[in-house]
Amino acid sequence: MSELTWTDLDRKAVDTARVLAADSVEKVGNGHPGTAISLAPLAYLLYQKVMKGDPADDRWLGRDRFVLSAGHSSITQYSQLYLAGYGLEMADLQALRTWNSKTPGHPEFGWTKGVECTTGPLGAGVANAVGFAMSARRVREMLDPSAVPGESVFDHDVYCIAGDGCMQEGVASEASSLAATQNLGNLFLFYDDNRISIEGDTKIAFSEDVQARYAAYGWDTHHVDFTNGFTTYEEKVAELYDVIEKARQVTDKPHFIKVTTIIGWPLPNKAGDHSVHGSKLGGDEIGAMKELLGFENTPFAIDDAVVAYTRQNAADRAAEAKAEWEPRYQAWREANPVGAKLLDRILAKEAPEGLDEALPVFEPGSLATRAASGQVLNALASAVPELWGGSADLAGSNNTTMKGVDSFIPEERSSHDFTGRPGGRTLHFGVREHAMGNIINAMAMDGLTRPYGATFLVFSDYMRTPPRLAALSHVNPVYVWTHDSVGVGEDGPTHQPVEHVMSLRLMPGLNVVRPGDANETAHAWAQILRTKDHPSALILSRQNVTTFDRSEGSGFAAASGVAKGGYILKESSAEPRVILVGTGSELELAVAAAEKLEGEGVPARVVSLPCVEWFKEQDEAYQAEVLPPDVPRVVIEAGTPVGWKDLLGANTEAVGIDHYGASADAKTLFAEFGITSDAAVEKAKALIG
Repeated sequence: MSELTWTDLDRKAVDTARVLAADSVEKVGNGHPGTAISLAPLAYLLYQKVMKGDPADDRWLGRDRFVLSAGHSSITQYSQLYLAGYGLEMADLQALRTWNSKTPGHPEFGWTKGVECTTGPLGAGVANAVGFAMSARRVREMLDPSAVPGESVFDHDVYCIAGDGCMQEGVASEASSLAATQNLGNLFLFYDDNRISIEGDTKIAFSEDVQARYAAYGWDTHHVDFTNGFTTYEEKVAELYDVIEKARQVTDKPHFIKVTTIIGWPLPNKAGDHSVHGSKLGGDEIGAMKELLGFENTPFAIDDAVVAYTRQNAADRAAEAKAEWEPRYQAWREANPVGAKLLDRILAKEAPEGLDEALPVFEPGSLATRAASGQVLNALASAVPELWGGSADLAGSNNTTMKGVDSFIPEERSSHDFTGRPGGRTLHFGVREHAMGNIINAMAMDGLTRPYGATFLVFSDYMRTPPRLAALSHVNPVYVWTHDSVGVGEDGPTHQPVEHVMSLRLMPGLNVVRPGDANETAHAWAQILRTKDHPSALILSRQNVTTFDRSEGSGFAAASGVAKGGYILKESSAEPRVILVGTGSELELAVAAAEKLEGEGVPARVVSLPCVEWFKEQDEAYQAEVLPPDVPRVVIEAGTPVGWKDLLGANTEAVGIDHYGASADAKTLFAEFGITSDAAVEKAKALIG
């Protein structure tokens, strides 16, 4: 184990971080200074003494990853990025939480250099950290499978700081349980045990032994007590460093390190008070702390020599780490030209060549889109090696298991159904939808794989935050949500989505894709895999739906039109008087309604609209060609009809359902609830008079 070097300049740098946190929050008038002040020693230790990173190349492949799950304390990270020279300057700290600053209220991926993921919703960062740790293992096995674990150029560690709020959120528990099952020895979780939340002392709502809980999960657990049993306060940096070094020797368990602190220490009067959690401190208290620490009582007055020291130290450590890593990386590239080519394509965010050629072509017939999706995944397995994923214990229903690939589980956890390998491609999330969403988000932010996670659409409610965070972060995980309507059938209303699809369309930046038949499903996957900076929600049916005959002369357009979000599936016999718009499993109802109208002498066009977001990205001329503004349209979708006029215009009517379902077979439910071609015909006739 290496020894810690800790000088007077290091101690002064820690105090500098405290002062910067206090002054930054004070200047803007709001924020979270307390945790940043008391956790400054831990954050500084990680950035300056423990983690591998390069301020000049924040996406260096050999870097360790850092996640601030307690994202409200963003100034904790910003001050360290400033001290280490990641691109933040004093003006950025002074602009904390203000318009267009590089230092927003919570860390945002892609906005601030050095921030690995967007955090804020408590506990989500813990699940992100688990995702980063899983990603590291998968990338090593995908690109460097012959390497000894721990010796590959793609091996790295993940460090996460969480607070009491994170430990109370269920998503952290879900992810932590899975992390132990996965033997993630490259994951280090630091729990800031300061016993304070917004409502004050956590004893009013939180009394468990968190370390014992993590030991029960199967984590390697440690405790560093700065309070010495609440007798005296001592920032035990050397002990904390030794614990980290000791934990490194345990390679088959994630590491939980509880650090007992007093929030806001060493504030002379307010340390330990919940008022310092989420409010500015006031000039008198800041002045008193600065006097105690030996700082000038002027906002942002710090010693330039300290910043010069920390930036030089970070640069020197980066140079040393890269000098060791770079020759090994170049040797890997020379020995693995295929892997190097794959890596270069992935880093360029390019879809694989021959993607469309790899797609299966489905013959006319009847097939559920969830079943079609499963066949598409099997066809893409070899063409898209970076693609991996699984379900929240619903793989058999979601059809998300690629054939012929191992599961991403330790070998000793193999079952008679699934063979485990450390870098397998089939993920088993267990019944943990919320954690699953945040885990695949982190994998996408890591940028070296294309992850997907699946459950029933109705349970997207359990994981509502992850797609929002992914959209905000401009990353591209795939949420596969099956059993998309009352077509679920006999399971009844608890499992039948009604409002879900339309409500997901309200989420900015999320592509909601609901293919209408098997071939649309194939092309939907292809377009999703071409998408670089948006998450996708792939909405699939449980029940069989018609697979349309796309052959020449059939009258049906090619399914490749899915890439534009909406296209003319079947043209009317003459200038259309009405347009039938179908999505998902109701596309076949739109076709049937158009046929009935045509039989009555009413020219009716059928438009397939699998993705409103993709359609809205097309130029106005194309949109007007598909949906002429002066032609009324009837949308058929087995969900809430609310919102279609806003999306497609005032001359739009919708056939849908605005109440909960029932337990019966799908055919009966569609008939009883009026989701039929006849209902669409009646609305069409009313529209055109």
